[in-house]
Amino acid sequence: MSDQLSVHRNPGRNRTVIPFVVVVQSNRFRTAARRVVVPLVAAGAFGVPDSDVGPHFIVEGRDVVLDPLQITNVRCDALGASVGSLIKEDDRVVRALDILLSRAWR
Repeated sequence: MSDQLSVHRNPGRNRTVIPFVVVVQSNRFRTAARRVVVPLVAAGAFGVPDSDVGPHFIVEGRDVVLDPLQITNVRCDALGASVGSLIKEDDRVVRALDILLSRAWR
């Protein structure tokens, strides 16, 4: 399953630094063959405190940071196993994406 805000293991070569990704696209597009994801970077590698643009989360006991500047898309069959959800943290995830996409700094 890859519903919005589901967290998946990163099976790729960068999994040490980016152990997880979170699906951010709307469930409206659940039949699409790809998912828009944002990396959850190991906090030690990211090196910044918790913030509105880089919120920290605990996933499987690991401190990770949402890195919206690395937003990308992946094929559904390339997503690793689902390990949880950030649905209870939806305000923090959406706030970070809003800041990324905001036109306030024109």
